[in-house]
Amino acid sequence: MAEPLLRVEDLTVSFPSRQGQGDVVRSISFDVGAEIVALVGESGSGKSLTGRAIMGLLPPRAKTAATSLSFAGNDLTRLDAAQWRALRGSAIALILQDPKYSLNPSMRVGRQVEETLLLHTRLSARQRREKALAMLSRVGFDDPQRVHASYPRQLSGGMGQRAMIAAMLINRPSLLIADEATSALDHDLQLQILELLGSLTRELGMGLLLISHDLQQIARFADRVLVMRRGIIVDRLAAGELANAEHPHTRALWNARPSGATYGTRLPVVADGEEA
Repeated sequence: MAEPLLRVEDLTVSFPSRQGQGDVVRSISFDVGAEIVALVGESGSGKSLTGRAIMGLLPPRAKTAATSLSFAGNDLTRLDAAQWRALRGSAIALILQDPKYSLNPSMRVGRQVEETLLLHTRLSARQRREKALAMLSRVGFDDPQRVHASYPRQLSGGMGQRAMIAAMLINRPSLLIADEATSALDHDLQLQILELLGSLTRELGMGLLLISHDLQQIARFADRVLVMRRGIIVDRLAAGELANAEHPHTRALWNARPSGATYGTRLPVVADGEEA
């Protein structure tokens, strides 16, 4: 069996509290290979903090501990600032929720798509531009030259998210972390972006850690699902098994999917003591 790209073992993330250090992610373990793994849970479950811990992007007051936190055999807990700069955007990339806050409004889109190549390669300006145009075309832009010359404010939300994907994938990372990458978009655009991420993940042979709260979409696009609640992983299953999940919290999340049947009704909850 191939060695996974990402290995997380006993990861804990804590923040200062009146009682000392409060654990918000508690000793979780999982692997990600060349596949789509979804990390799901309600708001506050710790899934986004997990993604940021992997990327080394937690705030200074946060403390991280792990028995093992490795990427492609490299110990992420021992990287210094220069090593993180070499890794981020090159071997590991992160797509955030809303392009309005991820793209620099004062910089043309093409320059932002090319930035990773500028930092991590020795390509000429002409070569960077050619690669950027090719990637913008690959993520679905019919007129990549116009998008390349545009400012983010001139793009719709869906176009901005496609530009972000182009910027994150242009240097062909081995692992992509998408943190609620479609939640700011309407339903049709969400499906388009997820289909794009899925096809590019398989085409490029990457691993994708898809952080989301939407189990209905996850069931269509992921290979495996990890369900978080209150900082721990409470369930692990194949995405195709979500509709028949046995764990009470996974069932509650699945049954809380928006639909005509649930409109105007009280959504299911999991009482304390049921999640174990």
